[in-house]
Amino acid sequence: MNNKDEHFLGIDVGGTHLKIGLVNRQGEIVAFDKEDTTPYRDDPRGFNPCFVDVVGKYLEKYPEVRKIGIGLPGLISKDRTTTLEIPAIPALNGFNLKQSLLDKYPNKKFFLENDAAAAALGEYRYGTANPPENFLFITMGTGIGSALIMDGEVFKGSRGNAMEMGHMLSRGNEGLERIIGRDGILRIMDRMIRAYPDLAGNDLIGQELGTHLLVDTAKKGNQVSIMVFEEVARVLGEAIVSAIRILDVTHVYFGGGISAGLEFMMPALDKTVRQFLTKYYVNDLKLAKATLENNAGTLGAAALCFMEE
Repeated sequence: MNNKDEHFLGIDVGGTHLKIGLVNRQGEIVAFDKEDTTPYRDDPRGFNPCFVDVVGKYLEKYPEVRKIGIGLPGLISKDRTTTLEIPAIPALNGFNLKQSLLDKYPNKKFFLENDAAAAALGEYRYGTANPPENFLFITMGTGIGSALIMDGEVFKGSRGNAMEMGHMLSRGNEGLERIIGRDGILRIMDRMIRAYPDLAGNDLIGQELGTHLLVDTAKKGNQVSIMVFEEVARVLGEAIVSAIRILDVTHVYFGGGISAGLEFMMPALDKTVRQFLTKYYVNDLKLAKATLENNAGTLGAAALCFMEE
């Protein structure tokens, strides 16, 4: 097969599903599948053998694939063979996933990475904004994920799991993820609705709170929803100030579901960051939404397959 026609398999591992994309070298998802993994938890064989088997299902479906990238929601060993702590899938903790896959599919190559780091690498490889070789990448969804691309590669740190910004201590010595992960945002939303019922109106009062509701009502101009995004932005901005001081990066990209409301966060985010940084840091500073959006996980996993090149 001609190298330019090569296809990769990108597997984005979530708590309950796998998103599986057949991806070409140009970053186009040629085919897409989704697998429900919740039955694996009760399978008598155990979660891990089921996981290995389902990879084989798609290797049979796409026999031309030789390289498979897998993005995982948690900590993995520095040599990228073993899943260490995967909070959403505890069965994977301490499992040598790469060797188990190679034992069953010895003619394939597997590349493992933390999911936020994979998404960052996907943005670097496939993003349309032409990101530089050094940037900070932050994902905002159920939790807060982050990664640093340094000289075009994932920065791993001394033991392999650097850049866990979601667990940085923030206001009140709470972890950043607890304050402005999904549940934290909904707590802020509930507090704001109770504090400003007249501004919240029927769009929010009595509704089931969720991040989609938050984004949709902000787009309609609801002042409480906009105030929620502003508070989230100030908290996140303070964390970014610390990260920039440590990393000395000029570009920060934002992905994940909550980034759908980035337009409502950006004024307060930009103000907070610039308020607490000196001219050296802000002269070339760029805060921007990542470009891969809903495909970031799948394309990021596929981008891992370029690691040997």
